[in-house]
Amino acid sequence: MQEKITFKNRRGQALAGVLHHPTGKKAHACAVFAHCFTCTKNNKAAVRISESLASDGLAVLRFDFTGLGQSEGDFSSTHFSSNVDDLVDAAAFMSSRDLPPSLLIGHSLGGTAVLAAAPEVDSAVAVATIGSPANASHVLGLLEEELPAIESQGQATVNLAGRPFDISRDFVEDVRTQAVCENLPGLRKALLVMHSPVDEVVSIDQAALIYSQAKHPKSFITLDDADHLMTHDGDSIYAARLLSAWASRYIGFEADGDELLRRVPGAAVVRGNTSEGMMVSVNADGHRFIADEPPALGG
Repeated sequence: MQEKITFKNRRGQALAGVLHHPTGKKAHACAVFAHCFTCTKNNKAAVRISESLASDGLAVLRFDFTGLGQSEGDFSSTHFSSNVDDLVDAAAFMSSRDLPPSLLIGHSLGGTAVLAAAPEVDSAVAVATIGSPANASHVLGLLEEELPAIESQGQATVNLAGRPFDISRDFVEDVRTQAVCENLPGLRKALLVMHSPVDEVVSIDQAALIYSQAKHPKSFITLDDADHLMTHDGDSIYAARLLSAWASRYIGFEADGDELLRRVPGAAVVRGNTSEGMMVSVNADGHRFIADEPPALGG
């Protein structure tokens, strides 16, 4: 079950979110999901992972950072620090609803933000990053051609994934002052680093930096041939299943699994959704996998 919500950040701006509830039962625990840089809460990976975790009994909040998606504010006035503030405010909102988040999840730069925000979220005992850079300044590589104009003019329009965004000098200066990786030894929370070795946007070397700096308990999971945005549904669901199993060790819940996809001895159980085209989830006598048709047939 999904619930559309709105909450105020510390600057009084209304941030839009979607809260995924487990169907027909009380949530075992709560997680907050931070989307990738210039993405929104409706990013495919954010939706898929949140849905999958909810099917395992977690309540999951995904929300739009200030100035993105349906949230209020001007993106050009935001920076990495404001994203961190938004995350802390999202956690406080969930706590006010008696769902204090015990797990923080972030994709790409959202993962770097959850690493920075985690020390300020007392209820969080576990943090997971997906394809994330070790430091916020990594994002400047996407702005390399426009950096001189940003620094000389105070602001410039940058095309990111085919969309124009106004990036300010304040944003650039802010990410340069962050020391996320250097502060990881003091994280004091369980950490899961998930990364694809073929990620062409954020090198897996960044995952190695995060992992090497953090103290135990820490884990690393390779996402094999997943692309940076995890555009293939199977990659997102794979990541979510592993994340759920890992988190159950630290946040006090046993993953329920999808009740509609339980094992039936000697049979195959198939679940699909008309909004997902031809893709279906299959449990063949305990062996779970994703099946789809070729693109030529509508898959």
